[in-house]
Amino acid sequence: MPNGTPDPRDFRALKRSTARAAGAARRLRRETTPPERILWSRLKRRQLDGLRFRRQHPLGPYVADFYCHDARLTVEVDGQSHQGARIDRDRDRDVWMADLGILTLRYSARQVTTETEAVLEHIRRVALARIDHHPD
Repeated sequence: MPNGTPDPRDFRALKRSTARAAGAARRLRRETTPPERILWSRLKRRQLDGLRFRRQHPLGPYVADFYCHDARLTVEVDGQSHQGARIDRDRDRDVWMADLGILTLRYSARQVTTETEAVLEHIRRVALARIDHHPD
C-alpha cells in the first residue's frame, strides 16, 4: 500500500492504525474549521434527507471529515493545507477508501462557504443514489 498505509484487508494492522486515528479524530473534533462547522451544522441530526453523518470519523489510519455509513461516503473539506505534498497523500487516502467501497467527495473550503446549498444538494444526491444502489 502507498506510503506505509496498511492494506485494508490486514485486520491487525488496520486495528492498530484505527486506534491511532481515533485519538486524532478526538483532537480534530475540538479544532473544527469554520467551513467544517458550516457543513456540520447542516449535516448533523439527520437534517439532510434523514442521512446520518458522523464528524471526524476514524476509518483505518485516516479520519474522515464527515462519514455516512449507509452510503459508504466520506465528505472532505479541503482548505489551504491540502496543497503540495498533501495532494499525493489525499489521493492515496481516496484510493484506500475506494478499495473498501467508500466514495470520497471533496469540496474546497471556499465552495462550502460560498456555495453551501449546492454542496449540500450534491452530497444528498450522491448519498441517496449510493444507498439506492447498494442496500444492506
